[in-house]
Amino acid sequence: MAQIQLPDGGSLYLKDWGSGPAVVLMAGWPLSADSWDELALALAGAGFRTLAYDRRGFGRSSQPWDGYDYDGLADDLATVLQRTEVSDATLVGFSMGGGEVARYLSRHAGRSVARAALIASVVPGRPPGDAEGLAKYARLSGQLIADRAHFFGGFFDDFFGGDAATQPVSAERLDWARQQAMQASLRATLACAHAFCTTDFRPDLAAFTMPTLIVHGTADRTVPIAGSARAAHEGIKGSTLIEYEGAPHGLFATHGERLVADLLRFLAH
Repeated sequence: MAQIQLPDGGSLYLKDWGSGPAVVLMAGWPLSADSWDELALALAGAGFRTLAYDRRGFGRSSQPWDGYDYDGLADDLATVLQRTEVSDATLVGFSMGGGEVARYLSRHAGRSVARAALIASVVPGRPPGDAEGLAKYARLSGQLIADRAHFFGGFFDDFFGGDAATQPVSAERLDWARQQAMQASLRATLACAHAFCTTDFRPDLAAFTMPTLIVHGTADRTVPIAGSARAAHEGIKGSTLIEYEGAPHGLFATHGERLVADLLRFLAH
């Protein structure tokens, strides 16, 4: 584990496991790098240097007031790649993290990146001023400000599957996800929600000039597949889309073995 110092004085908590070609894992909102542990362990065991960090404001990273728009978050990713001296990396962005991958590729000209993967990602995002995105943020922010602990109590039921009676993950995993969410500052939680509800990544899609894998569940209630993965696949030339039939948003947990296998095949080519 390490702390990556940022130009604005903040710091990011980083896990850096294994050795070999680099894979950088970007967590989803409102989780930390810990959400990747099982997948990171598998990748490191397969001969990859696997890096995952807590986004600013989340987990064990510092909690500054600013820097939560996608430009700022992409700059944080650039700092991580520079400080860890990573080259020819594969960037893997889950949910909100997919937006960081997209914005990094365009804002930093894809420096040090050989492959990209979007997992249950928010890309291609929302058009500027999109009413649906603004309304979604208004609902989220109202509930988070009123009682975010209660909000997260129900949020992760849909995230990992929906029906508590047939929940495909354990009650303990649900509790663990809620604990990760509550580690974040309220400011970061709100500001990042605003970012993923209102950012348009369509101008960034042309920057995906490297092999790109897109994975999404057809039963994703958090980021429905029609307006995300399928649209991203259409906009990213040469990308590969794999749909997991019946999978929810949190497929890294519900379909973890399959995701590891698909990523390893992608990394092998």
